Amino acid sequence: MQDFTNRIAAVAARVAEAAGYLNIDELRARRPQLETELARPDLWDDAEAAQRLQREFAELSDDLEIHGRLESRLDDAATLAELAREEGDESLEDEISGELEDLESELGTLELRALLIGEYDARDALVEINSGAGGVDAQDWAEMLLRMYLRWAERRGFAVELDSVHEGTEAGISSAEFIVSGRDAYGWMRSEHGVHRLVRISPFDNNSRRQTSFASVKVSPFLDDVDDEIVIDDKDLRIDVYRSSGAGGQHVNVTDSAVRITHLPTGLVTSCQNERSQHQNKDRAMTMLKSKLLELEHQKRRDELAAITGEGAAVDFGSQDRNYVLQPYQQVKDLRSGEELSNPDAVLDGDLDGLMEAYLRWMRSGSARGA
Repeated sequence: MQDFTNRIAAVAARVAEAAGYLNIDELRARRPQLETELARPDLWDDAEAAQRLQREFAELSDDLEIHGRLESRLDDAATLAELAREEGDESLEDEISGELEDLESELGTLELRALLIGEYDARDALVEINSGAGGVDAQDWAEMLLRMYLRWAERRGFAVELDSVHEGTEAGISSAEFIVSGRDAYGWMRSEHGVHRLVRISPFDNNSRRQTSFASVKVSPFLDDVDDEIVIDDKDLRIDVYRSSGAGGQHVNVTDSAVRITHLPTGLVTSCQNERSQHQNKDRAMTMLKSKLLELEHQKRRDELAAITGEGAAVDFGSQDRNYVLQPYQQVKDLRSGEELSNPDAVLDGDLDGLMEAYLRWMRSGSARGA
């Protein structure tokens, strides 16, 4: 009869660790507080606050249910192993081993949550794509990246709200801005911040030559509750109202009330064109601007620390963060984590989890200290 004692002990240790990074004790204490707040008769007087509470309660309940289920399944497996050992029943070995394998697999997935410990990792993500060097190929590349992220979000069950998409001169897009909504969306998407380089045979070159194209991806946590942290002087803003010339039904509907806000001191620009009114577009663009400004402040602090410690490098088109090579060989390589994949078609179709997980592990390992 196989002895499962050490294996069960190892799984039990991992379940105990999960209680730590899931903050189970804090969640148990928080649940009755949330239940009281959600039962208030005036809850929906502030719809945004009510939605935040509902989201917090749903996530809290999920974590408690996940951890409780792991504990229960582990107890059942341990009990079954003890029974089999006492009775010398080898017929139960496959069932016990299979259950432990399932628990180990589920814990492996859950343990990625331990990597999402940044201040804003649990937030939604505000993403901006801009075509760079490479002309029409770069604009096509920017649209390929947009599609890649839309497919990835769909795979994970995240919602995506396209706030603006601007067509390229001949093909593709020059820029796009969108919000990815879902639990830990920013924590996952922050791996995509940087310069993305594509090498392929250009579909726009009559001589079928190899072309290198660049696009930048900027990712910020989407913060809809930073009014007290970010104060913007009206004189620092230029607000333009325009008729969208976006890609219509493929990306976002054309509207007469699109709004673009430029923050003059920093040059930051946000735009929104998919709300029902000009006022709603303006409010949305302003919220996006505040999120970007807060992220800019945090980046300044990181840059100051990097300057003191001698770490860090500028992110520009001469220092890409990820390469996508379609010709003369097939490879996607993240130059930060070192992760290499040999199926770029799958990556471009939204299979990004491996790259994202490798980035999170790289960040956690200390290799990205100062980043």
